[in-house]
Amino acid sequence: MIPYQYVWLVWALLFLIPWAVMFIAFPHHRKTMWTVSLVTAPFGLTEPLFVPEYWNPPTLFDLAQRTGFDLESLIFCFGIGGVGSVLYSVLTHRNDVPVPVSEKRLSLHRHHYKALVSPFIVFSVLYFLPWNPIYPSIAAMAAGAMATVFCRPDLKTKTWVGGVLFLAYYFIFFLALEASSPGYVQQVWNLPEISGVLLLGIPLEELLFAFAFGLYWSGGYEHFMWQRLALEHVHRLQE
Repeated sequence: MIPYQYVWLVWALLFLIPWAVMFIAFPHHRKTMWTVSLVTAPFGLTEPLFVPEYWNPPTLFDLAQRTGFDLESLIFCFGIGGVGSVLYSVLTHRNDVPVPVSEKRLSLHRHHYKALVSPFIVFSVLYFLPWNPIYPSIAAMAAGAMATVFCRPDLKTKTWVGGVLFLAYYFIFFLALEASSPGYVQQVWNLPEISGVLLLGIPLEELLFAFAFGLYWSGGYEHFMWQRLALEHVHRLQE
């Protein structure tokens, strides 16, 4: 069994393994993975919002306990961002191609920038309600995903399926965490302050987080960068 002091570090590092495998195996997706990972990594700096209200993991140098920040969160957010952004594309053999300029001018996209900032607005409003900070985080990503679908209906399938795929991906990793470190969840998560519902030992909120994360970030790159999906052979013809 891994010493509790290093469980969070080991778990965060494990997310880099499939990231590296996909980055090497699928060169067409490297730009997307790298870009999204660099965007999601700084979200690890929001850890003081969640420690100890949501959880309180032992960390390297006891950083989380002393400052609220930790190195593990940066690694974790980097690893899940890149994978979550391309899981659907990899499994369906699709790549990104630019959205035509004429399509950008359609009235459907007049709310493009509002949709992009919607998660931050939703979180800022909901955070001050008397509930655990994990819930406004989940709601903000879900709202961002819905705004994406409204603004970019072509990303609807990738958004929904991407959410389910990332949920399954995260679920497997969490089962491994629970199996390798029995009792870690009960010690680290602040279960009395959340629902306390565990599914195979996994807090319900973690699964909701994974689904919402997959919903939002599966189509995040395409939405931000004005890209759309095309089958791989179509993409090669356009190169």
